[in-house]
Amino acid sequence: MIEINLLPGKKKAAKGAGFQLAMPDFKGLLAQVKDPWLIGAIAAWVIVGGGGAALFIAERARLAAAEARLVSVQGEKRKYDIVIAQKRQMEKVRDSLVYEIGVIRNIDADRYIWPHVLDQATKALPPYTWITRVQAVTQTLVPGAAQPANQPAVVAMDTSGAPAVRVSIKGRTVDIQAYTTFLRQLAASPWFTEVTPASSQIVIEADRPVTEFDVTVRYRVADSVYIRTVPLVQSLR
Repeated sequence: MIEINLLPGKKKAAKGAGFQLAMPDFKGLLAQVKDPWLIGAIAAWVIVGGGGAALFIAERARLAAAEARLVSVQGEKRKYDIVIAQKRQMEKVRDSLVYEIGVIRNIDADRYIWPHVLDQATKALPPYTWITRVQAVTQTLVPGAAQPANQPAVVAMDTSGAPAVRVSIKGRTVDIQAYTTFLRQLAASPWFTEVTPASSQIVIEADRPVTEFDVTVRYRVADSVYIRTVPLVQSLR
């Protein structure tokens, strides 16, 4: 078929030459719109839509990062929960052992009071001085014993909660300077505190004047550096 173009300068596109996508003529559309408010509204909608899309994309990225961190934190939490549970179990065992050790120490501290008192008083004796009597000043309550109705049942306690043991030491010496030496050596003992001279007087013994004295001290448990323990039974080879 022969086609004749009656309009010079314009060539008609051949049919079947392929699909062509043509963009709308925005310039022409804008030329046709004369209302500035309409143009502003369209621009505002474009800006709002673009900002909303950008914000949505940014929030989705932040949400994905937060979910990844949440998974990591949950894994670490499970790991630390196991560690904390083990630590608490160890603390329970430690507290139980500390309590048992404290009970044993209290029993040992109260068991050997008078051997320590006699040992330290004997070591503090200077020459020509002897002890005539050692007795406790305060009396502790005996379980099951009846207390007087007119006397309150009060037992002095020290800072550790144990009954305070005050001891009265009576003795005699032929030298007054030996008496002061005895007081000084009692005060230097790690097992005694509050060394107080109660009384002193001149008495006659074996036709000789001697000084009779009375000293009160308070017993305390010495520091561990002064305590030496030895086994009661030793094997012989």
